[in-house]
Amino acid sequence: MDSIDKKLLELLQADVSIPIAELAVRVNLSQTPCWKRVQRLKDSGMIRAQVALCDAAKLGVGTTVFVSIRTNQHNEAWAKQFLSAVERLPEVVEAYRMSGETDYLLRVVVSDIGDYDRVYQQLIRDVSLSDVSSSFAMEQLKYSTALPVR
Repeated sequence: MDSIDKKLLELLQADVSIPIAELAVRVNLSQTPCWKRVQRLKDSGMIRAQVALCDAAKLGVGTTVFVSIRTNQHNEAWAKQFLSAVERLPEVVEAYRMSGETDYLLRVVVSDIGDYDRVYQQLIRDVSLSDVSSSFAMEQLKYSTALPVR
């Protein structure tokens, strides 16, 4: 990946709808080589997807909850059951297996505390958990989907 590829990734992360003609001008290439580079970045998996980022508040899911989960079951069957339960909940927008005190960390988007309780009740119906701790985000200070391109 050279400096042109890196610049293309930076530009596309900021706005994927930039026309290829404008992208080409901004990276100092003609359109065809620029298009080929973008295709190569897609084919290689460097660009995983092209998506629309929606406004959570306008969609009625402006409350973000970080859910720390601990389990006393560390086996493949439980992990598959947990993953299946998480995948069935569209409100869970991110899920991570962690090191340290917390086994799993979820980012959940909901309309309010009552809506979160509904998600929580569904989760504990679907899978056995030993400890769940929820923290409600008071204010979003920074948010970005753009990854650093080095």
